[in-house]
Amino acid sequence: MKEMKRFTLMFCLLINTIVDFYMVHHITARFQFLFTFTDKGLRRTCYNKGNDFIGGVMRSMYTIVVGLNYKTAPVEIRERLSFNETDLPFAMRQLKEKKSILENVIVSTCNRTEVYAVVDQLHTGRYYIKDFLAQWFDIDKEEFTPYLFIYEQEGAVEHLFKVSCGLNSMVLGETQILGQIRTSFLTAQEAGTTGTVFNHLFKQAVTVAKKAHSETEIGSNAVSVSYAAVELAKKVFGSLEKKHVLILGAGKMGELAIKNLHGSGATKVTVINRTFEKAEALAGRFEGKAKTLQELNCALTEADILISSTGAKDFVISKETMSYVERMRKGRPLFMVDIAVPRDLDPSIGELESVFLYDIDDLEGIVEANLAERRKAAEQIELMIEAEIVAFKDWLNMLGVVPVISALRQKALSIQSETMESIERKMPNLTDRERKVLSKHTKSIINQLLKDPISQAKELAALPDAEDKLDLFVSIFNIEKQVQEQTQLKAANEKSDGKTNFTPQPSFHA
Repeated sequence: MKEMKRFTLMFCLLINTIVDFYMVHHITARFQFLFTFTDKGLRRTCYNKGNDFIGGVMRSMYTIVVGLNYKTAPVEIRERLSFNETDLPFAMRQLKEKKSILENVIVSTCNRTEVYAVVDQLHTGRYYIKDFLAQWFDIDKEEFTPYLFIYEQEGAVEHLFKVSCGLNSMVLGETQILGQIRTSFLTAQEAGTTGTVFNHLFKQAVTVAKKAHSETEIGSNAVSVSYAAVELAKKVFGSLEKKHVLILGAGKMGELAIKNLHGSGATKVTVINRTFEKAEALAGRFEGKAKTLQELNCALTEADILISSTGAKDFVISKETMSYVERMRKGRPLFMVDIAVPRDLDPSIGELESVFLYDIDDLEGIVEANLAERRKAAEQIELMIEAEIVAFKDWLNMLGVVPVISALRQKALSIQSETMESIERKMPNLTDRERKVLSKHTKSIINQLLKDPISQAKELAALPDAEDKLDLFVSIFNIEKQVQEQTQLKAANEKSDGKTNFTPQPSFHA
């Protein structure tokens, strides 16, 4: 008889728990009705937090890219807004200090300077990115603003994916840009200027690009800017086998130039670099010769072709130097290609009678030869990108709802814990087995009752007015405090990982 009473009491307490949760379930059943018939004003009356969700812990955020490239700006402008690789970490940290800038990655190559950012206000973000560029390069905004492009939200994501896949490169489908984007992203991570959004987006961009190159013919007959320079030389001279090629600069572009030259039959190669050991190491890999920078005039006298790509800030070869070299060459023509940004060769060198000078902008004319198949592959990749944008939007939309779901679970588990404490006070003689049974069943009740609200919250996150509806969701379930705790916990975890210390509220529907 006592045992029967014992379990009857336990059953009643469980029913009590169910009744406690019934109100939550009842609210959930009416949830869609409220969203259908409640206007925006009422939602704001219920929870008037605006974009600063829970006192600014969760903020609206927008993705933006501001930049210029070989399509929008001539080399004279691009070289004035080109970042030195060693300065990038400091530049990105300085940009992050600007108002509205939450995350940023700067990509700076010979063909482009692009500032990717997560901002909390689009207009303010645009202004301060341009302001940063003007201050960093000590140039008036009016001088470069006409050459800028700006993409926002989905457009910014699409642009990043296209650039990563080589669809926006001078040479369609080239892979060098993927490595440059990856390096820029890793530099930004180390500098502490990326956070939740860009840590995901840039990794996705790299993955998309790798997939594009492995599953399409975009990389067939692969070319790059340095290869385009070699192709231009071949059009002028025909076979390169008997031509003496001088490479000025032992960096990545110089290495690519030698690889392409070697593949085209050129074995008579000389490499000059500021650091002789680097020149010697690079030349040795391709059976070439290395010379010091002091031997440049002599090397220019002997060469038929010069491909220059150093990281120098000023001209490496002046017109005065080339005038002297021209006299020493006694009229022999010299083909010179400058693929450096800033340029290595004084543009006035092209005025000399026996010198044929081309800079990086001149290479655009030769890249059409092998592009027919690449354009077909590019169409395939664009379809891939469309799907990837949808995937990113889905991920982004879920970003704001994660703390809400966690908060709802936290509150429910708190109620379950309080219920168990109440049961144990009323029935102090419960066995361990009975406690476990009660705990298991109360948690089961919670999980069943939370199933619909959580599902509803996920659906709300994908709607254009997700922010308003999630505001109301939080207000209905009275979980403002729990959401704040969850977002602060996430912020602390991200800060300890070197990430941005906030959880953005996605706004991808602008």
